[in-house]
Amino acid sequence: MSRDHVESAPRGSAETEYLELLARDASVEAYEQPVLLARAAGRDTERLAALERARLLALRVRAELEGRRRREAELSALFETAHDLAGLRDVDAVLQAIVQRARSLLGTDVAYLTLNDPERGDTYMRVTEGSVSARFQQLRLGMGEGLGGLVAQTTRPYVTDDYFRDGRFQHTLTIDSGVRDEGLVAILGVPLMLGPHVIGVLFAADRRARVFERGQIALLGSFAALAAAAIDTANLLTETRAALAGLERANEIIKDRSAAIERASEVHDRLAELVLRGGGVHDVAAAVAEILDGTVEFTEADAAPTAPLEASRADGHAVRHDGDWIAAVTGGGELLGALVLRGHRALDPVDQRTLERAAMVTSLLLLARRSAAEAEQRVRGELLDDLLDARDRDPRLLRERAARLHADLDAGHVVLAARLDGPAADADEEAAARRRLWSAASHLAATRQGLAAARDGGTVLLLPLAAGDTATDAARRTARHLGTAVHQPVTVGASAPVTDLATHPEAVAAAYAEGRRCLDALRLLGRAGDGAAAEDFGFLGLLLAGERDVAGFVDRTIGPVVSYDERRGTELLRTMEAYFACGMSPARTKDALHVHVNTVAQRLDRVGRLLGVDWQQPARALETQLALRLHRLAAPDRR
Repeated sequence: MSRDHVESAPRGSAETEYLELLARDASVEAYEQPVLLARAAGRDTERLAALERARLLALRVRAELEGRRRREAELSALFETAHDLAGLRDVDAVLQAIVQRARSLLGTDVAYLTLNDPERGDTYMRVTEGSVSARFQQLRLGMGEGLGGLVAQTTRPYVTDDYFRDGRFQHTLTIDSGVRDEGLVAILGVPLMLGPHVIGVLFAADRRARVFERGQIALLGSFAALAAAAIDTANLLTETRAALAGLERANEIIKDRSAAIERASEVHDRLAELVLRGGGVHDVAAAVAEILDGTVEFTEADAAPTAPLEASRADGHAVRHDGDWIAAVTGGGELLGALVLRGHRALDPVDQRTLERAAMVTSLLLLARRSAAEAEQRVRGELLDDLLDARDRDPRLLRERAARLHADLDAGHVVLAARLDGPAADADEEAAARRRLWSAASHLAATRQGLAAARDGGTVLLLPLAAGDTATDAARRTARHLGTAVHQPVTVGASAPVTDLATHPEAVAAAYAEGRRCLDALRLLGRAGDGAAAEDFGFLGLLLAGERDVAGFVDRTIGPVVSYDERRGTELLRTMEAYFACGMSPARTKDALHVHVNTVAQRLDRVGRLLGVDWQQPARALETQLALRLHRLAAPDRR
């Protein structure tokens, strides 16, 4: 962009310039250019500030888009690899593809896969990608040596930021020479597991110091699971071919085995098709139920029998239990649930493997959906944090960010402050309970088109108010919902309704402060596990409310009497003031007003019909007297 173009550009074009950079996916350095050109052109401070704000917002959007593209690429690579596995013909090609994709997605210099050789009692390099050293590509190392030996012994991922300075594993001259030839520094290794047995290790490595993130470790673990499945499938196919070659005289057995293989291939293709078209866990269960001619259900881990579930998890195979078959669904070492096949007392090996493959596909689906859900929760929390911090925000960008989350900042909302009130045994248990609260609040916000974030030891929610709903209703409903979800009492304080939050984001912070005051009041009153808004505390609500809504309190307390006097020209308010001033004695009231006692009785009866028969009870009488005093102070000339 030329200097003349910058000087002649309209003042409102800052966003347009950066939108153009976003549209053409420009490099990060390109985002500095408009600001530099504007400074060179001597533009005013306001214009430079606008450009700087637009630059920061554009860079944030660019980072978010890059993150989404990266997550989509990871899921796509996993699905493509699962599809390759379903149609497995060449195990070397599948393993090579897995290593290539792992290296590409993690952005490492080298990726490689080693396998154990039971016959020779050592480990050898099977596949490499990005390697330039012949010695490294031909390495063979003894069992338990090097970083791979540590991974194999512990069956857990291990990462080293500096290989040669790491003393946790056994260094040998052969391995260190190969690593030095390749120039590797940072190395991440994850185990290839078949049931409880480690058959090899998948590595990703850089020629410079690097810290691998938790998501990258989990991603490499997913690729390792697929690699192990590919090897297992290849072994099964090899065993099948050997069996067919050895059973030429038994034609019927050959036909049966061929049919079993064909069915297994059909199962793989069908499951892969389900994954690729976006099917869910229950779709997988339905497909396997049809294939195995039985009833298949996905259950949560706490709903399945403990002993067979743990046995399946440890062994990696489906386990028979009381006429059912149970296959553990695990991911990254975490127990996610189980697939239960009912009505089959016996399964042939292929059908058993089908159930186990379905459990593996189910785990991939659950992990993928969890990653997507966690990403959405983080985005919702970031938007609410921005609103709470009340920094200068562009209303249009706030609306666009909210719209991507199906939230409408122009609608009426209520801000809710939620906090756990159950006892915690220790700090770890308390932290776990807070995480459960945040997760439940995030799920509620997503289903209600709202926002949620963790803050001040609890959770804050911004939820839309439905027609006819009140802040009190929202607070009590939310307290019940979250308490049920986390199995602990959850206390919730609500603000008064707020609107037009994109234009006035500072209202969110004020409403949150009001909600926290209500929350503190509930806890002081011993109402743990309940929900309330400022309006529920009567005149105390004036102290809790952020805006000190005096007119609202007067209207809620004596509004019908005020309206009646204004319409009819009566003196009910004056009568009530005299009645309270005379100690609630009708006889003394009639002397103060110079009217007959029957007139006083008739007026008080009218007040009872307008306010309710309990208006003279002590609790309401106190609020009524305060409302009368505030009403008179608001209109001192009233007679």
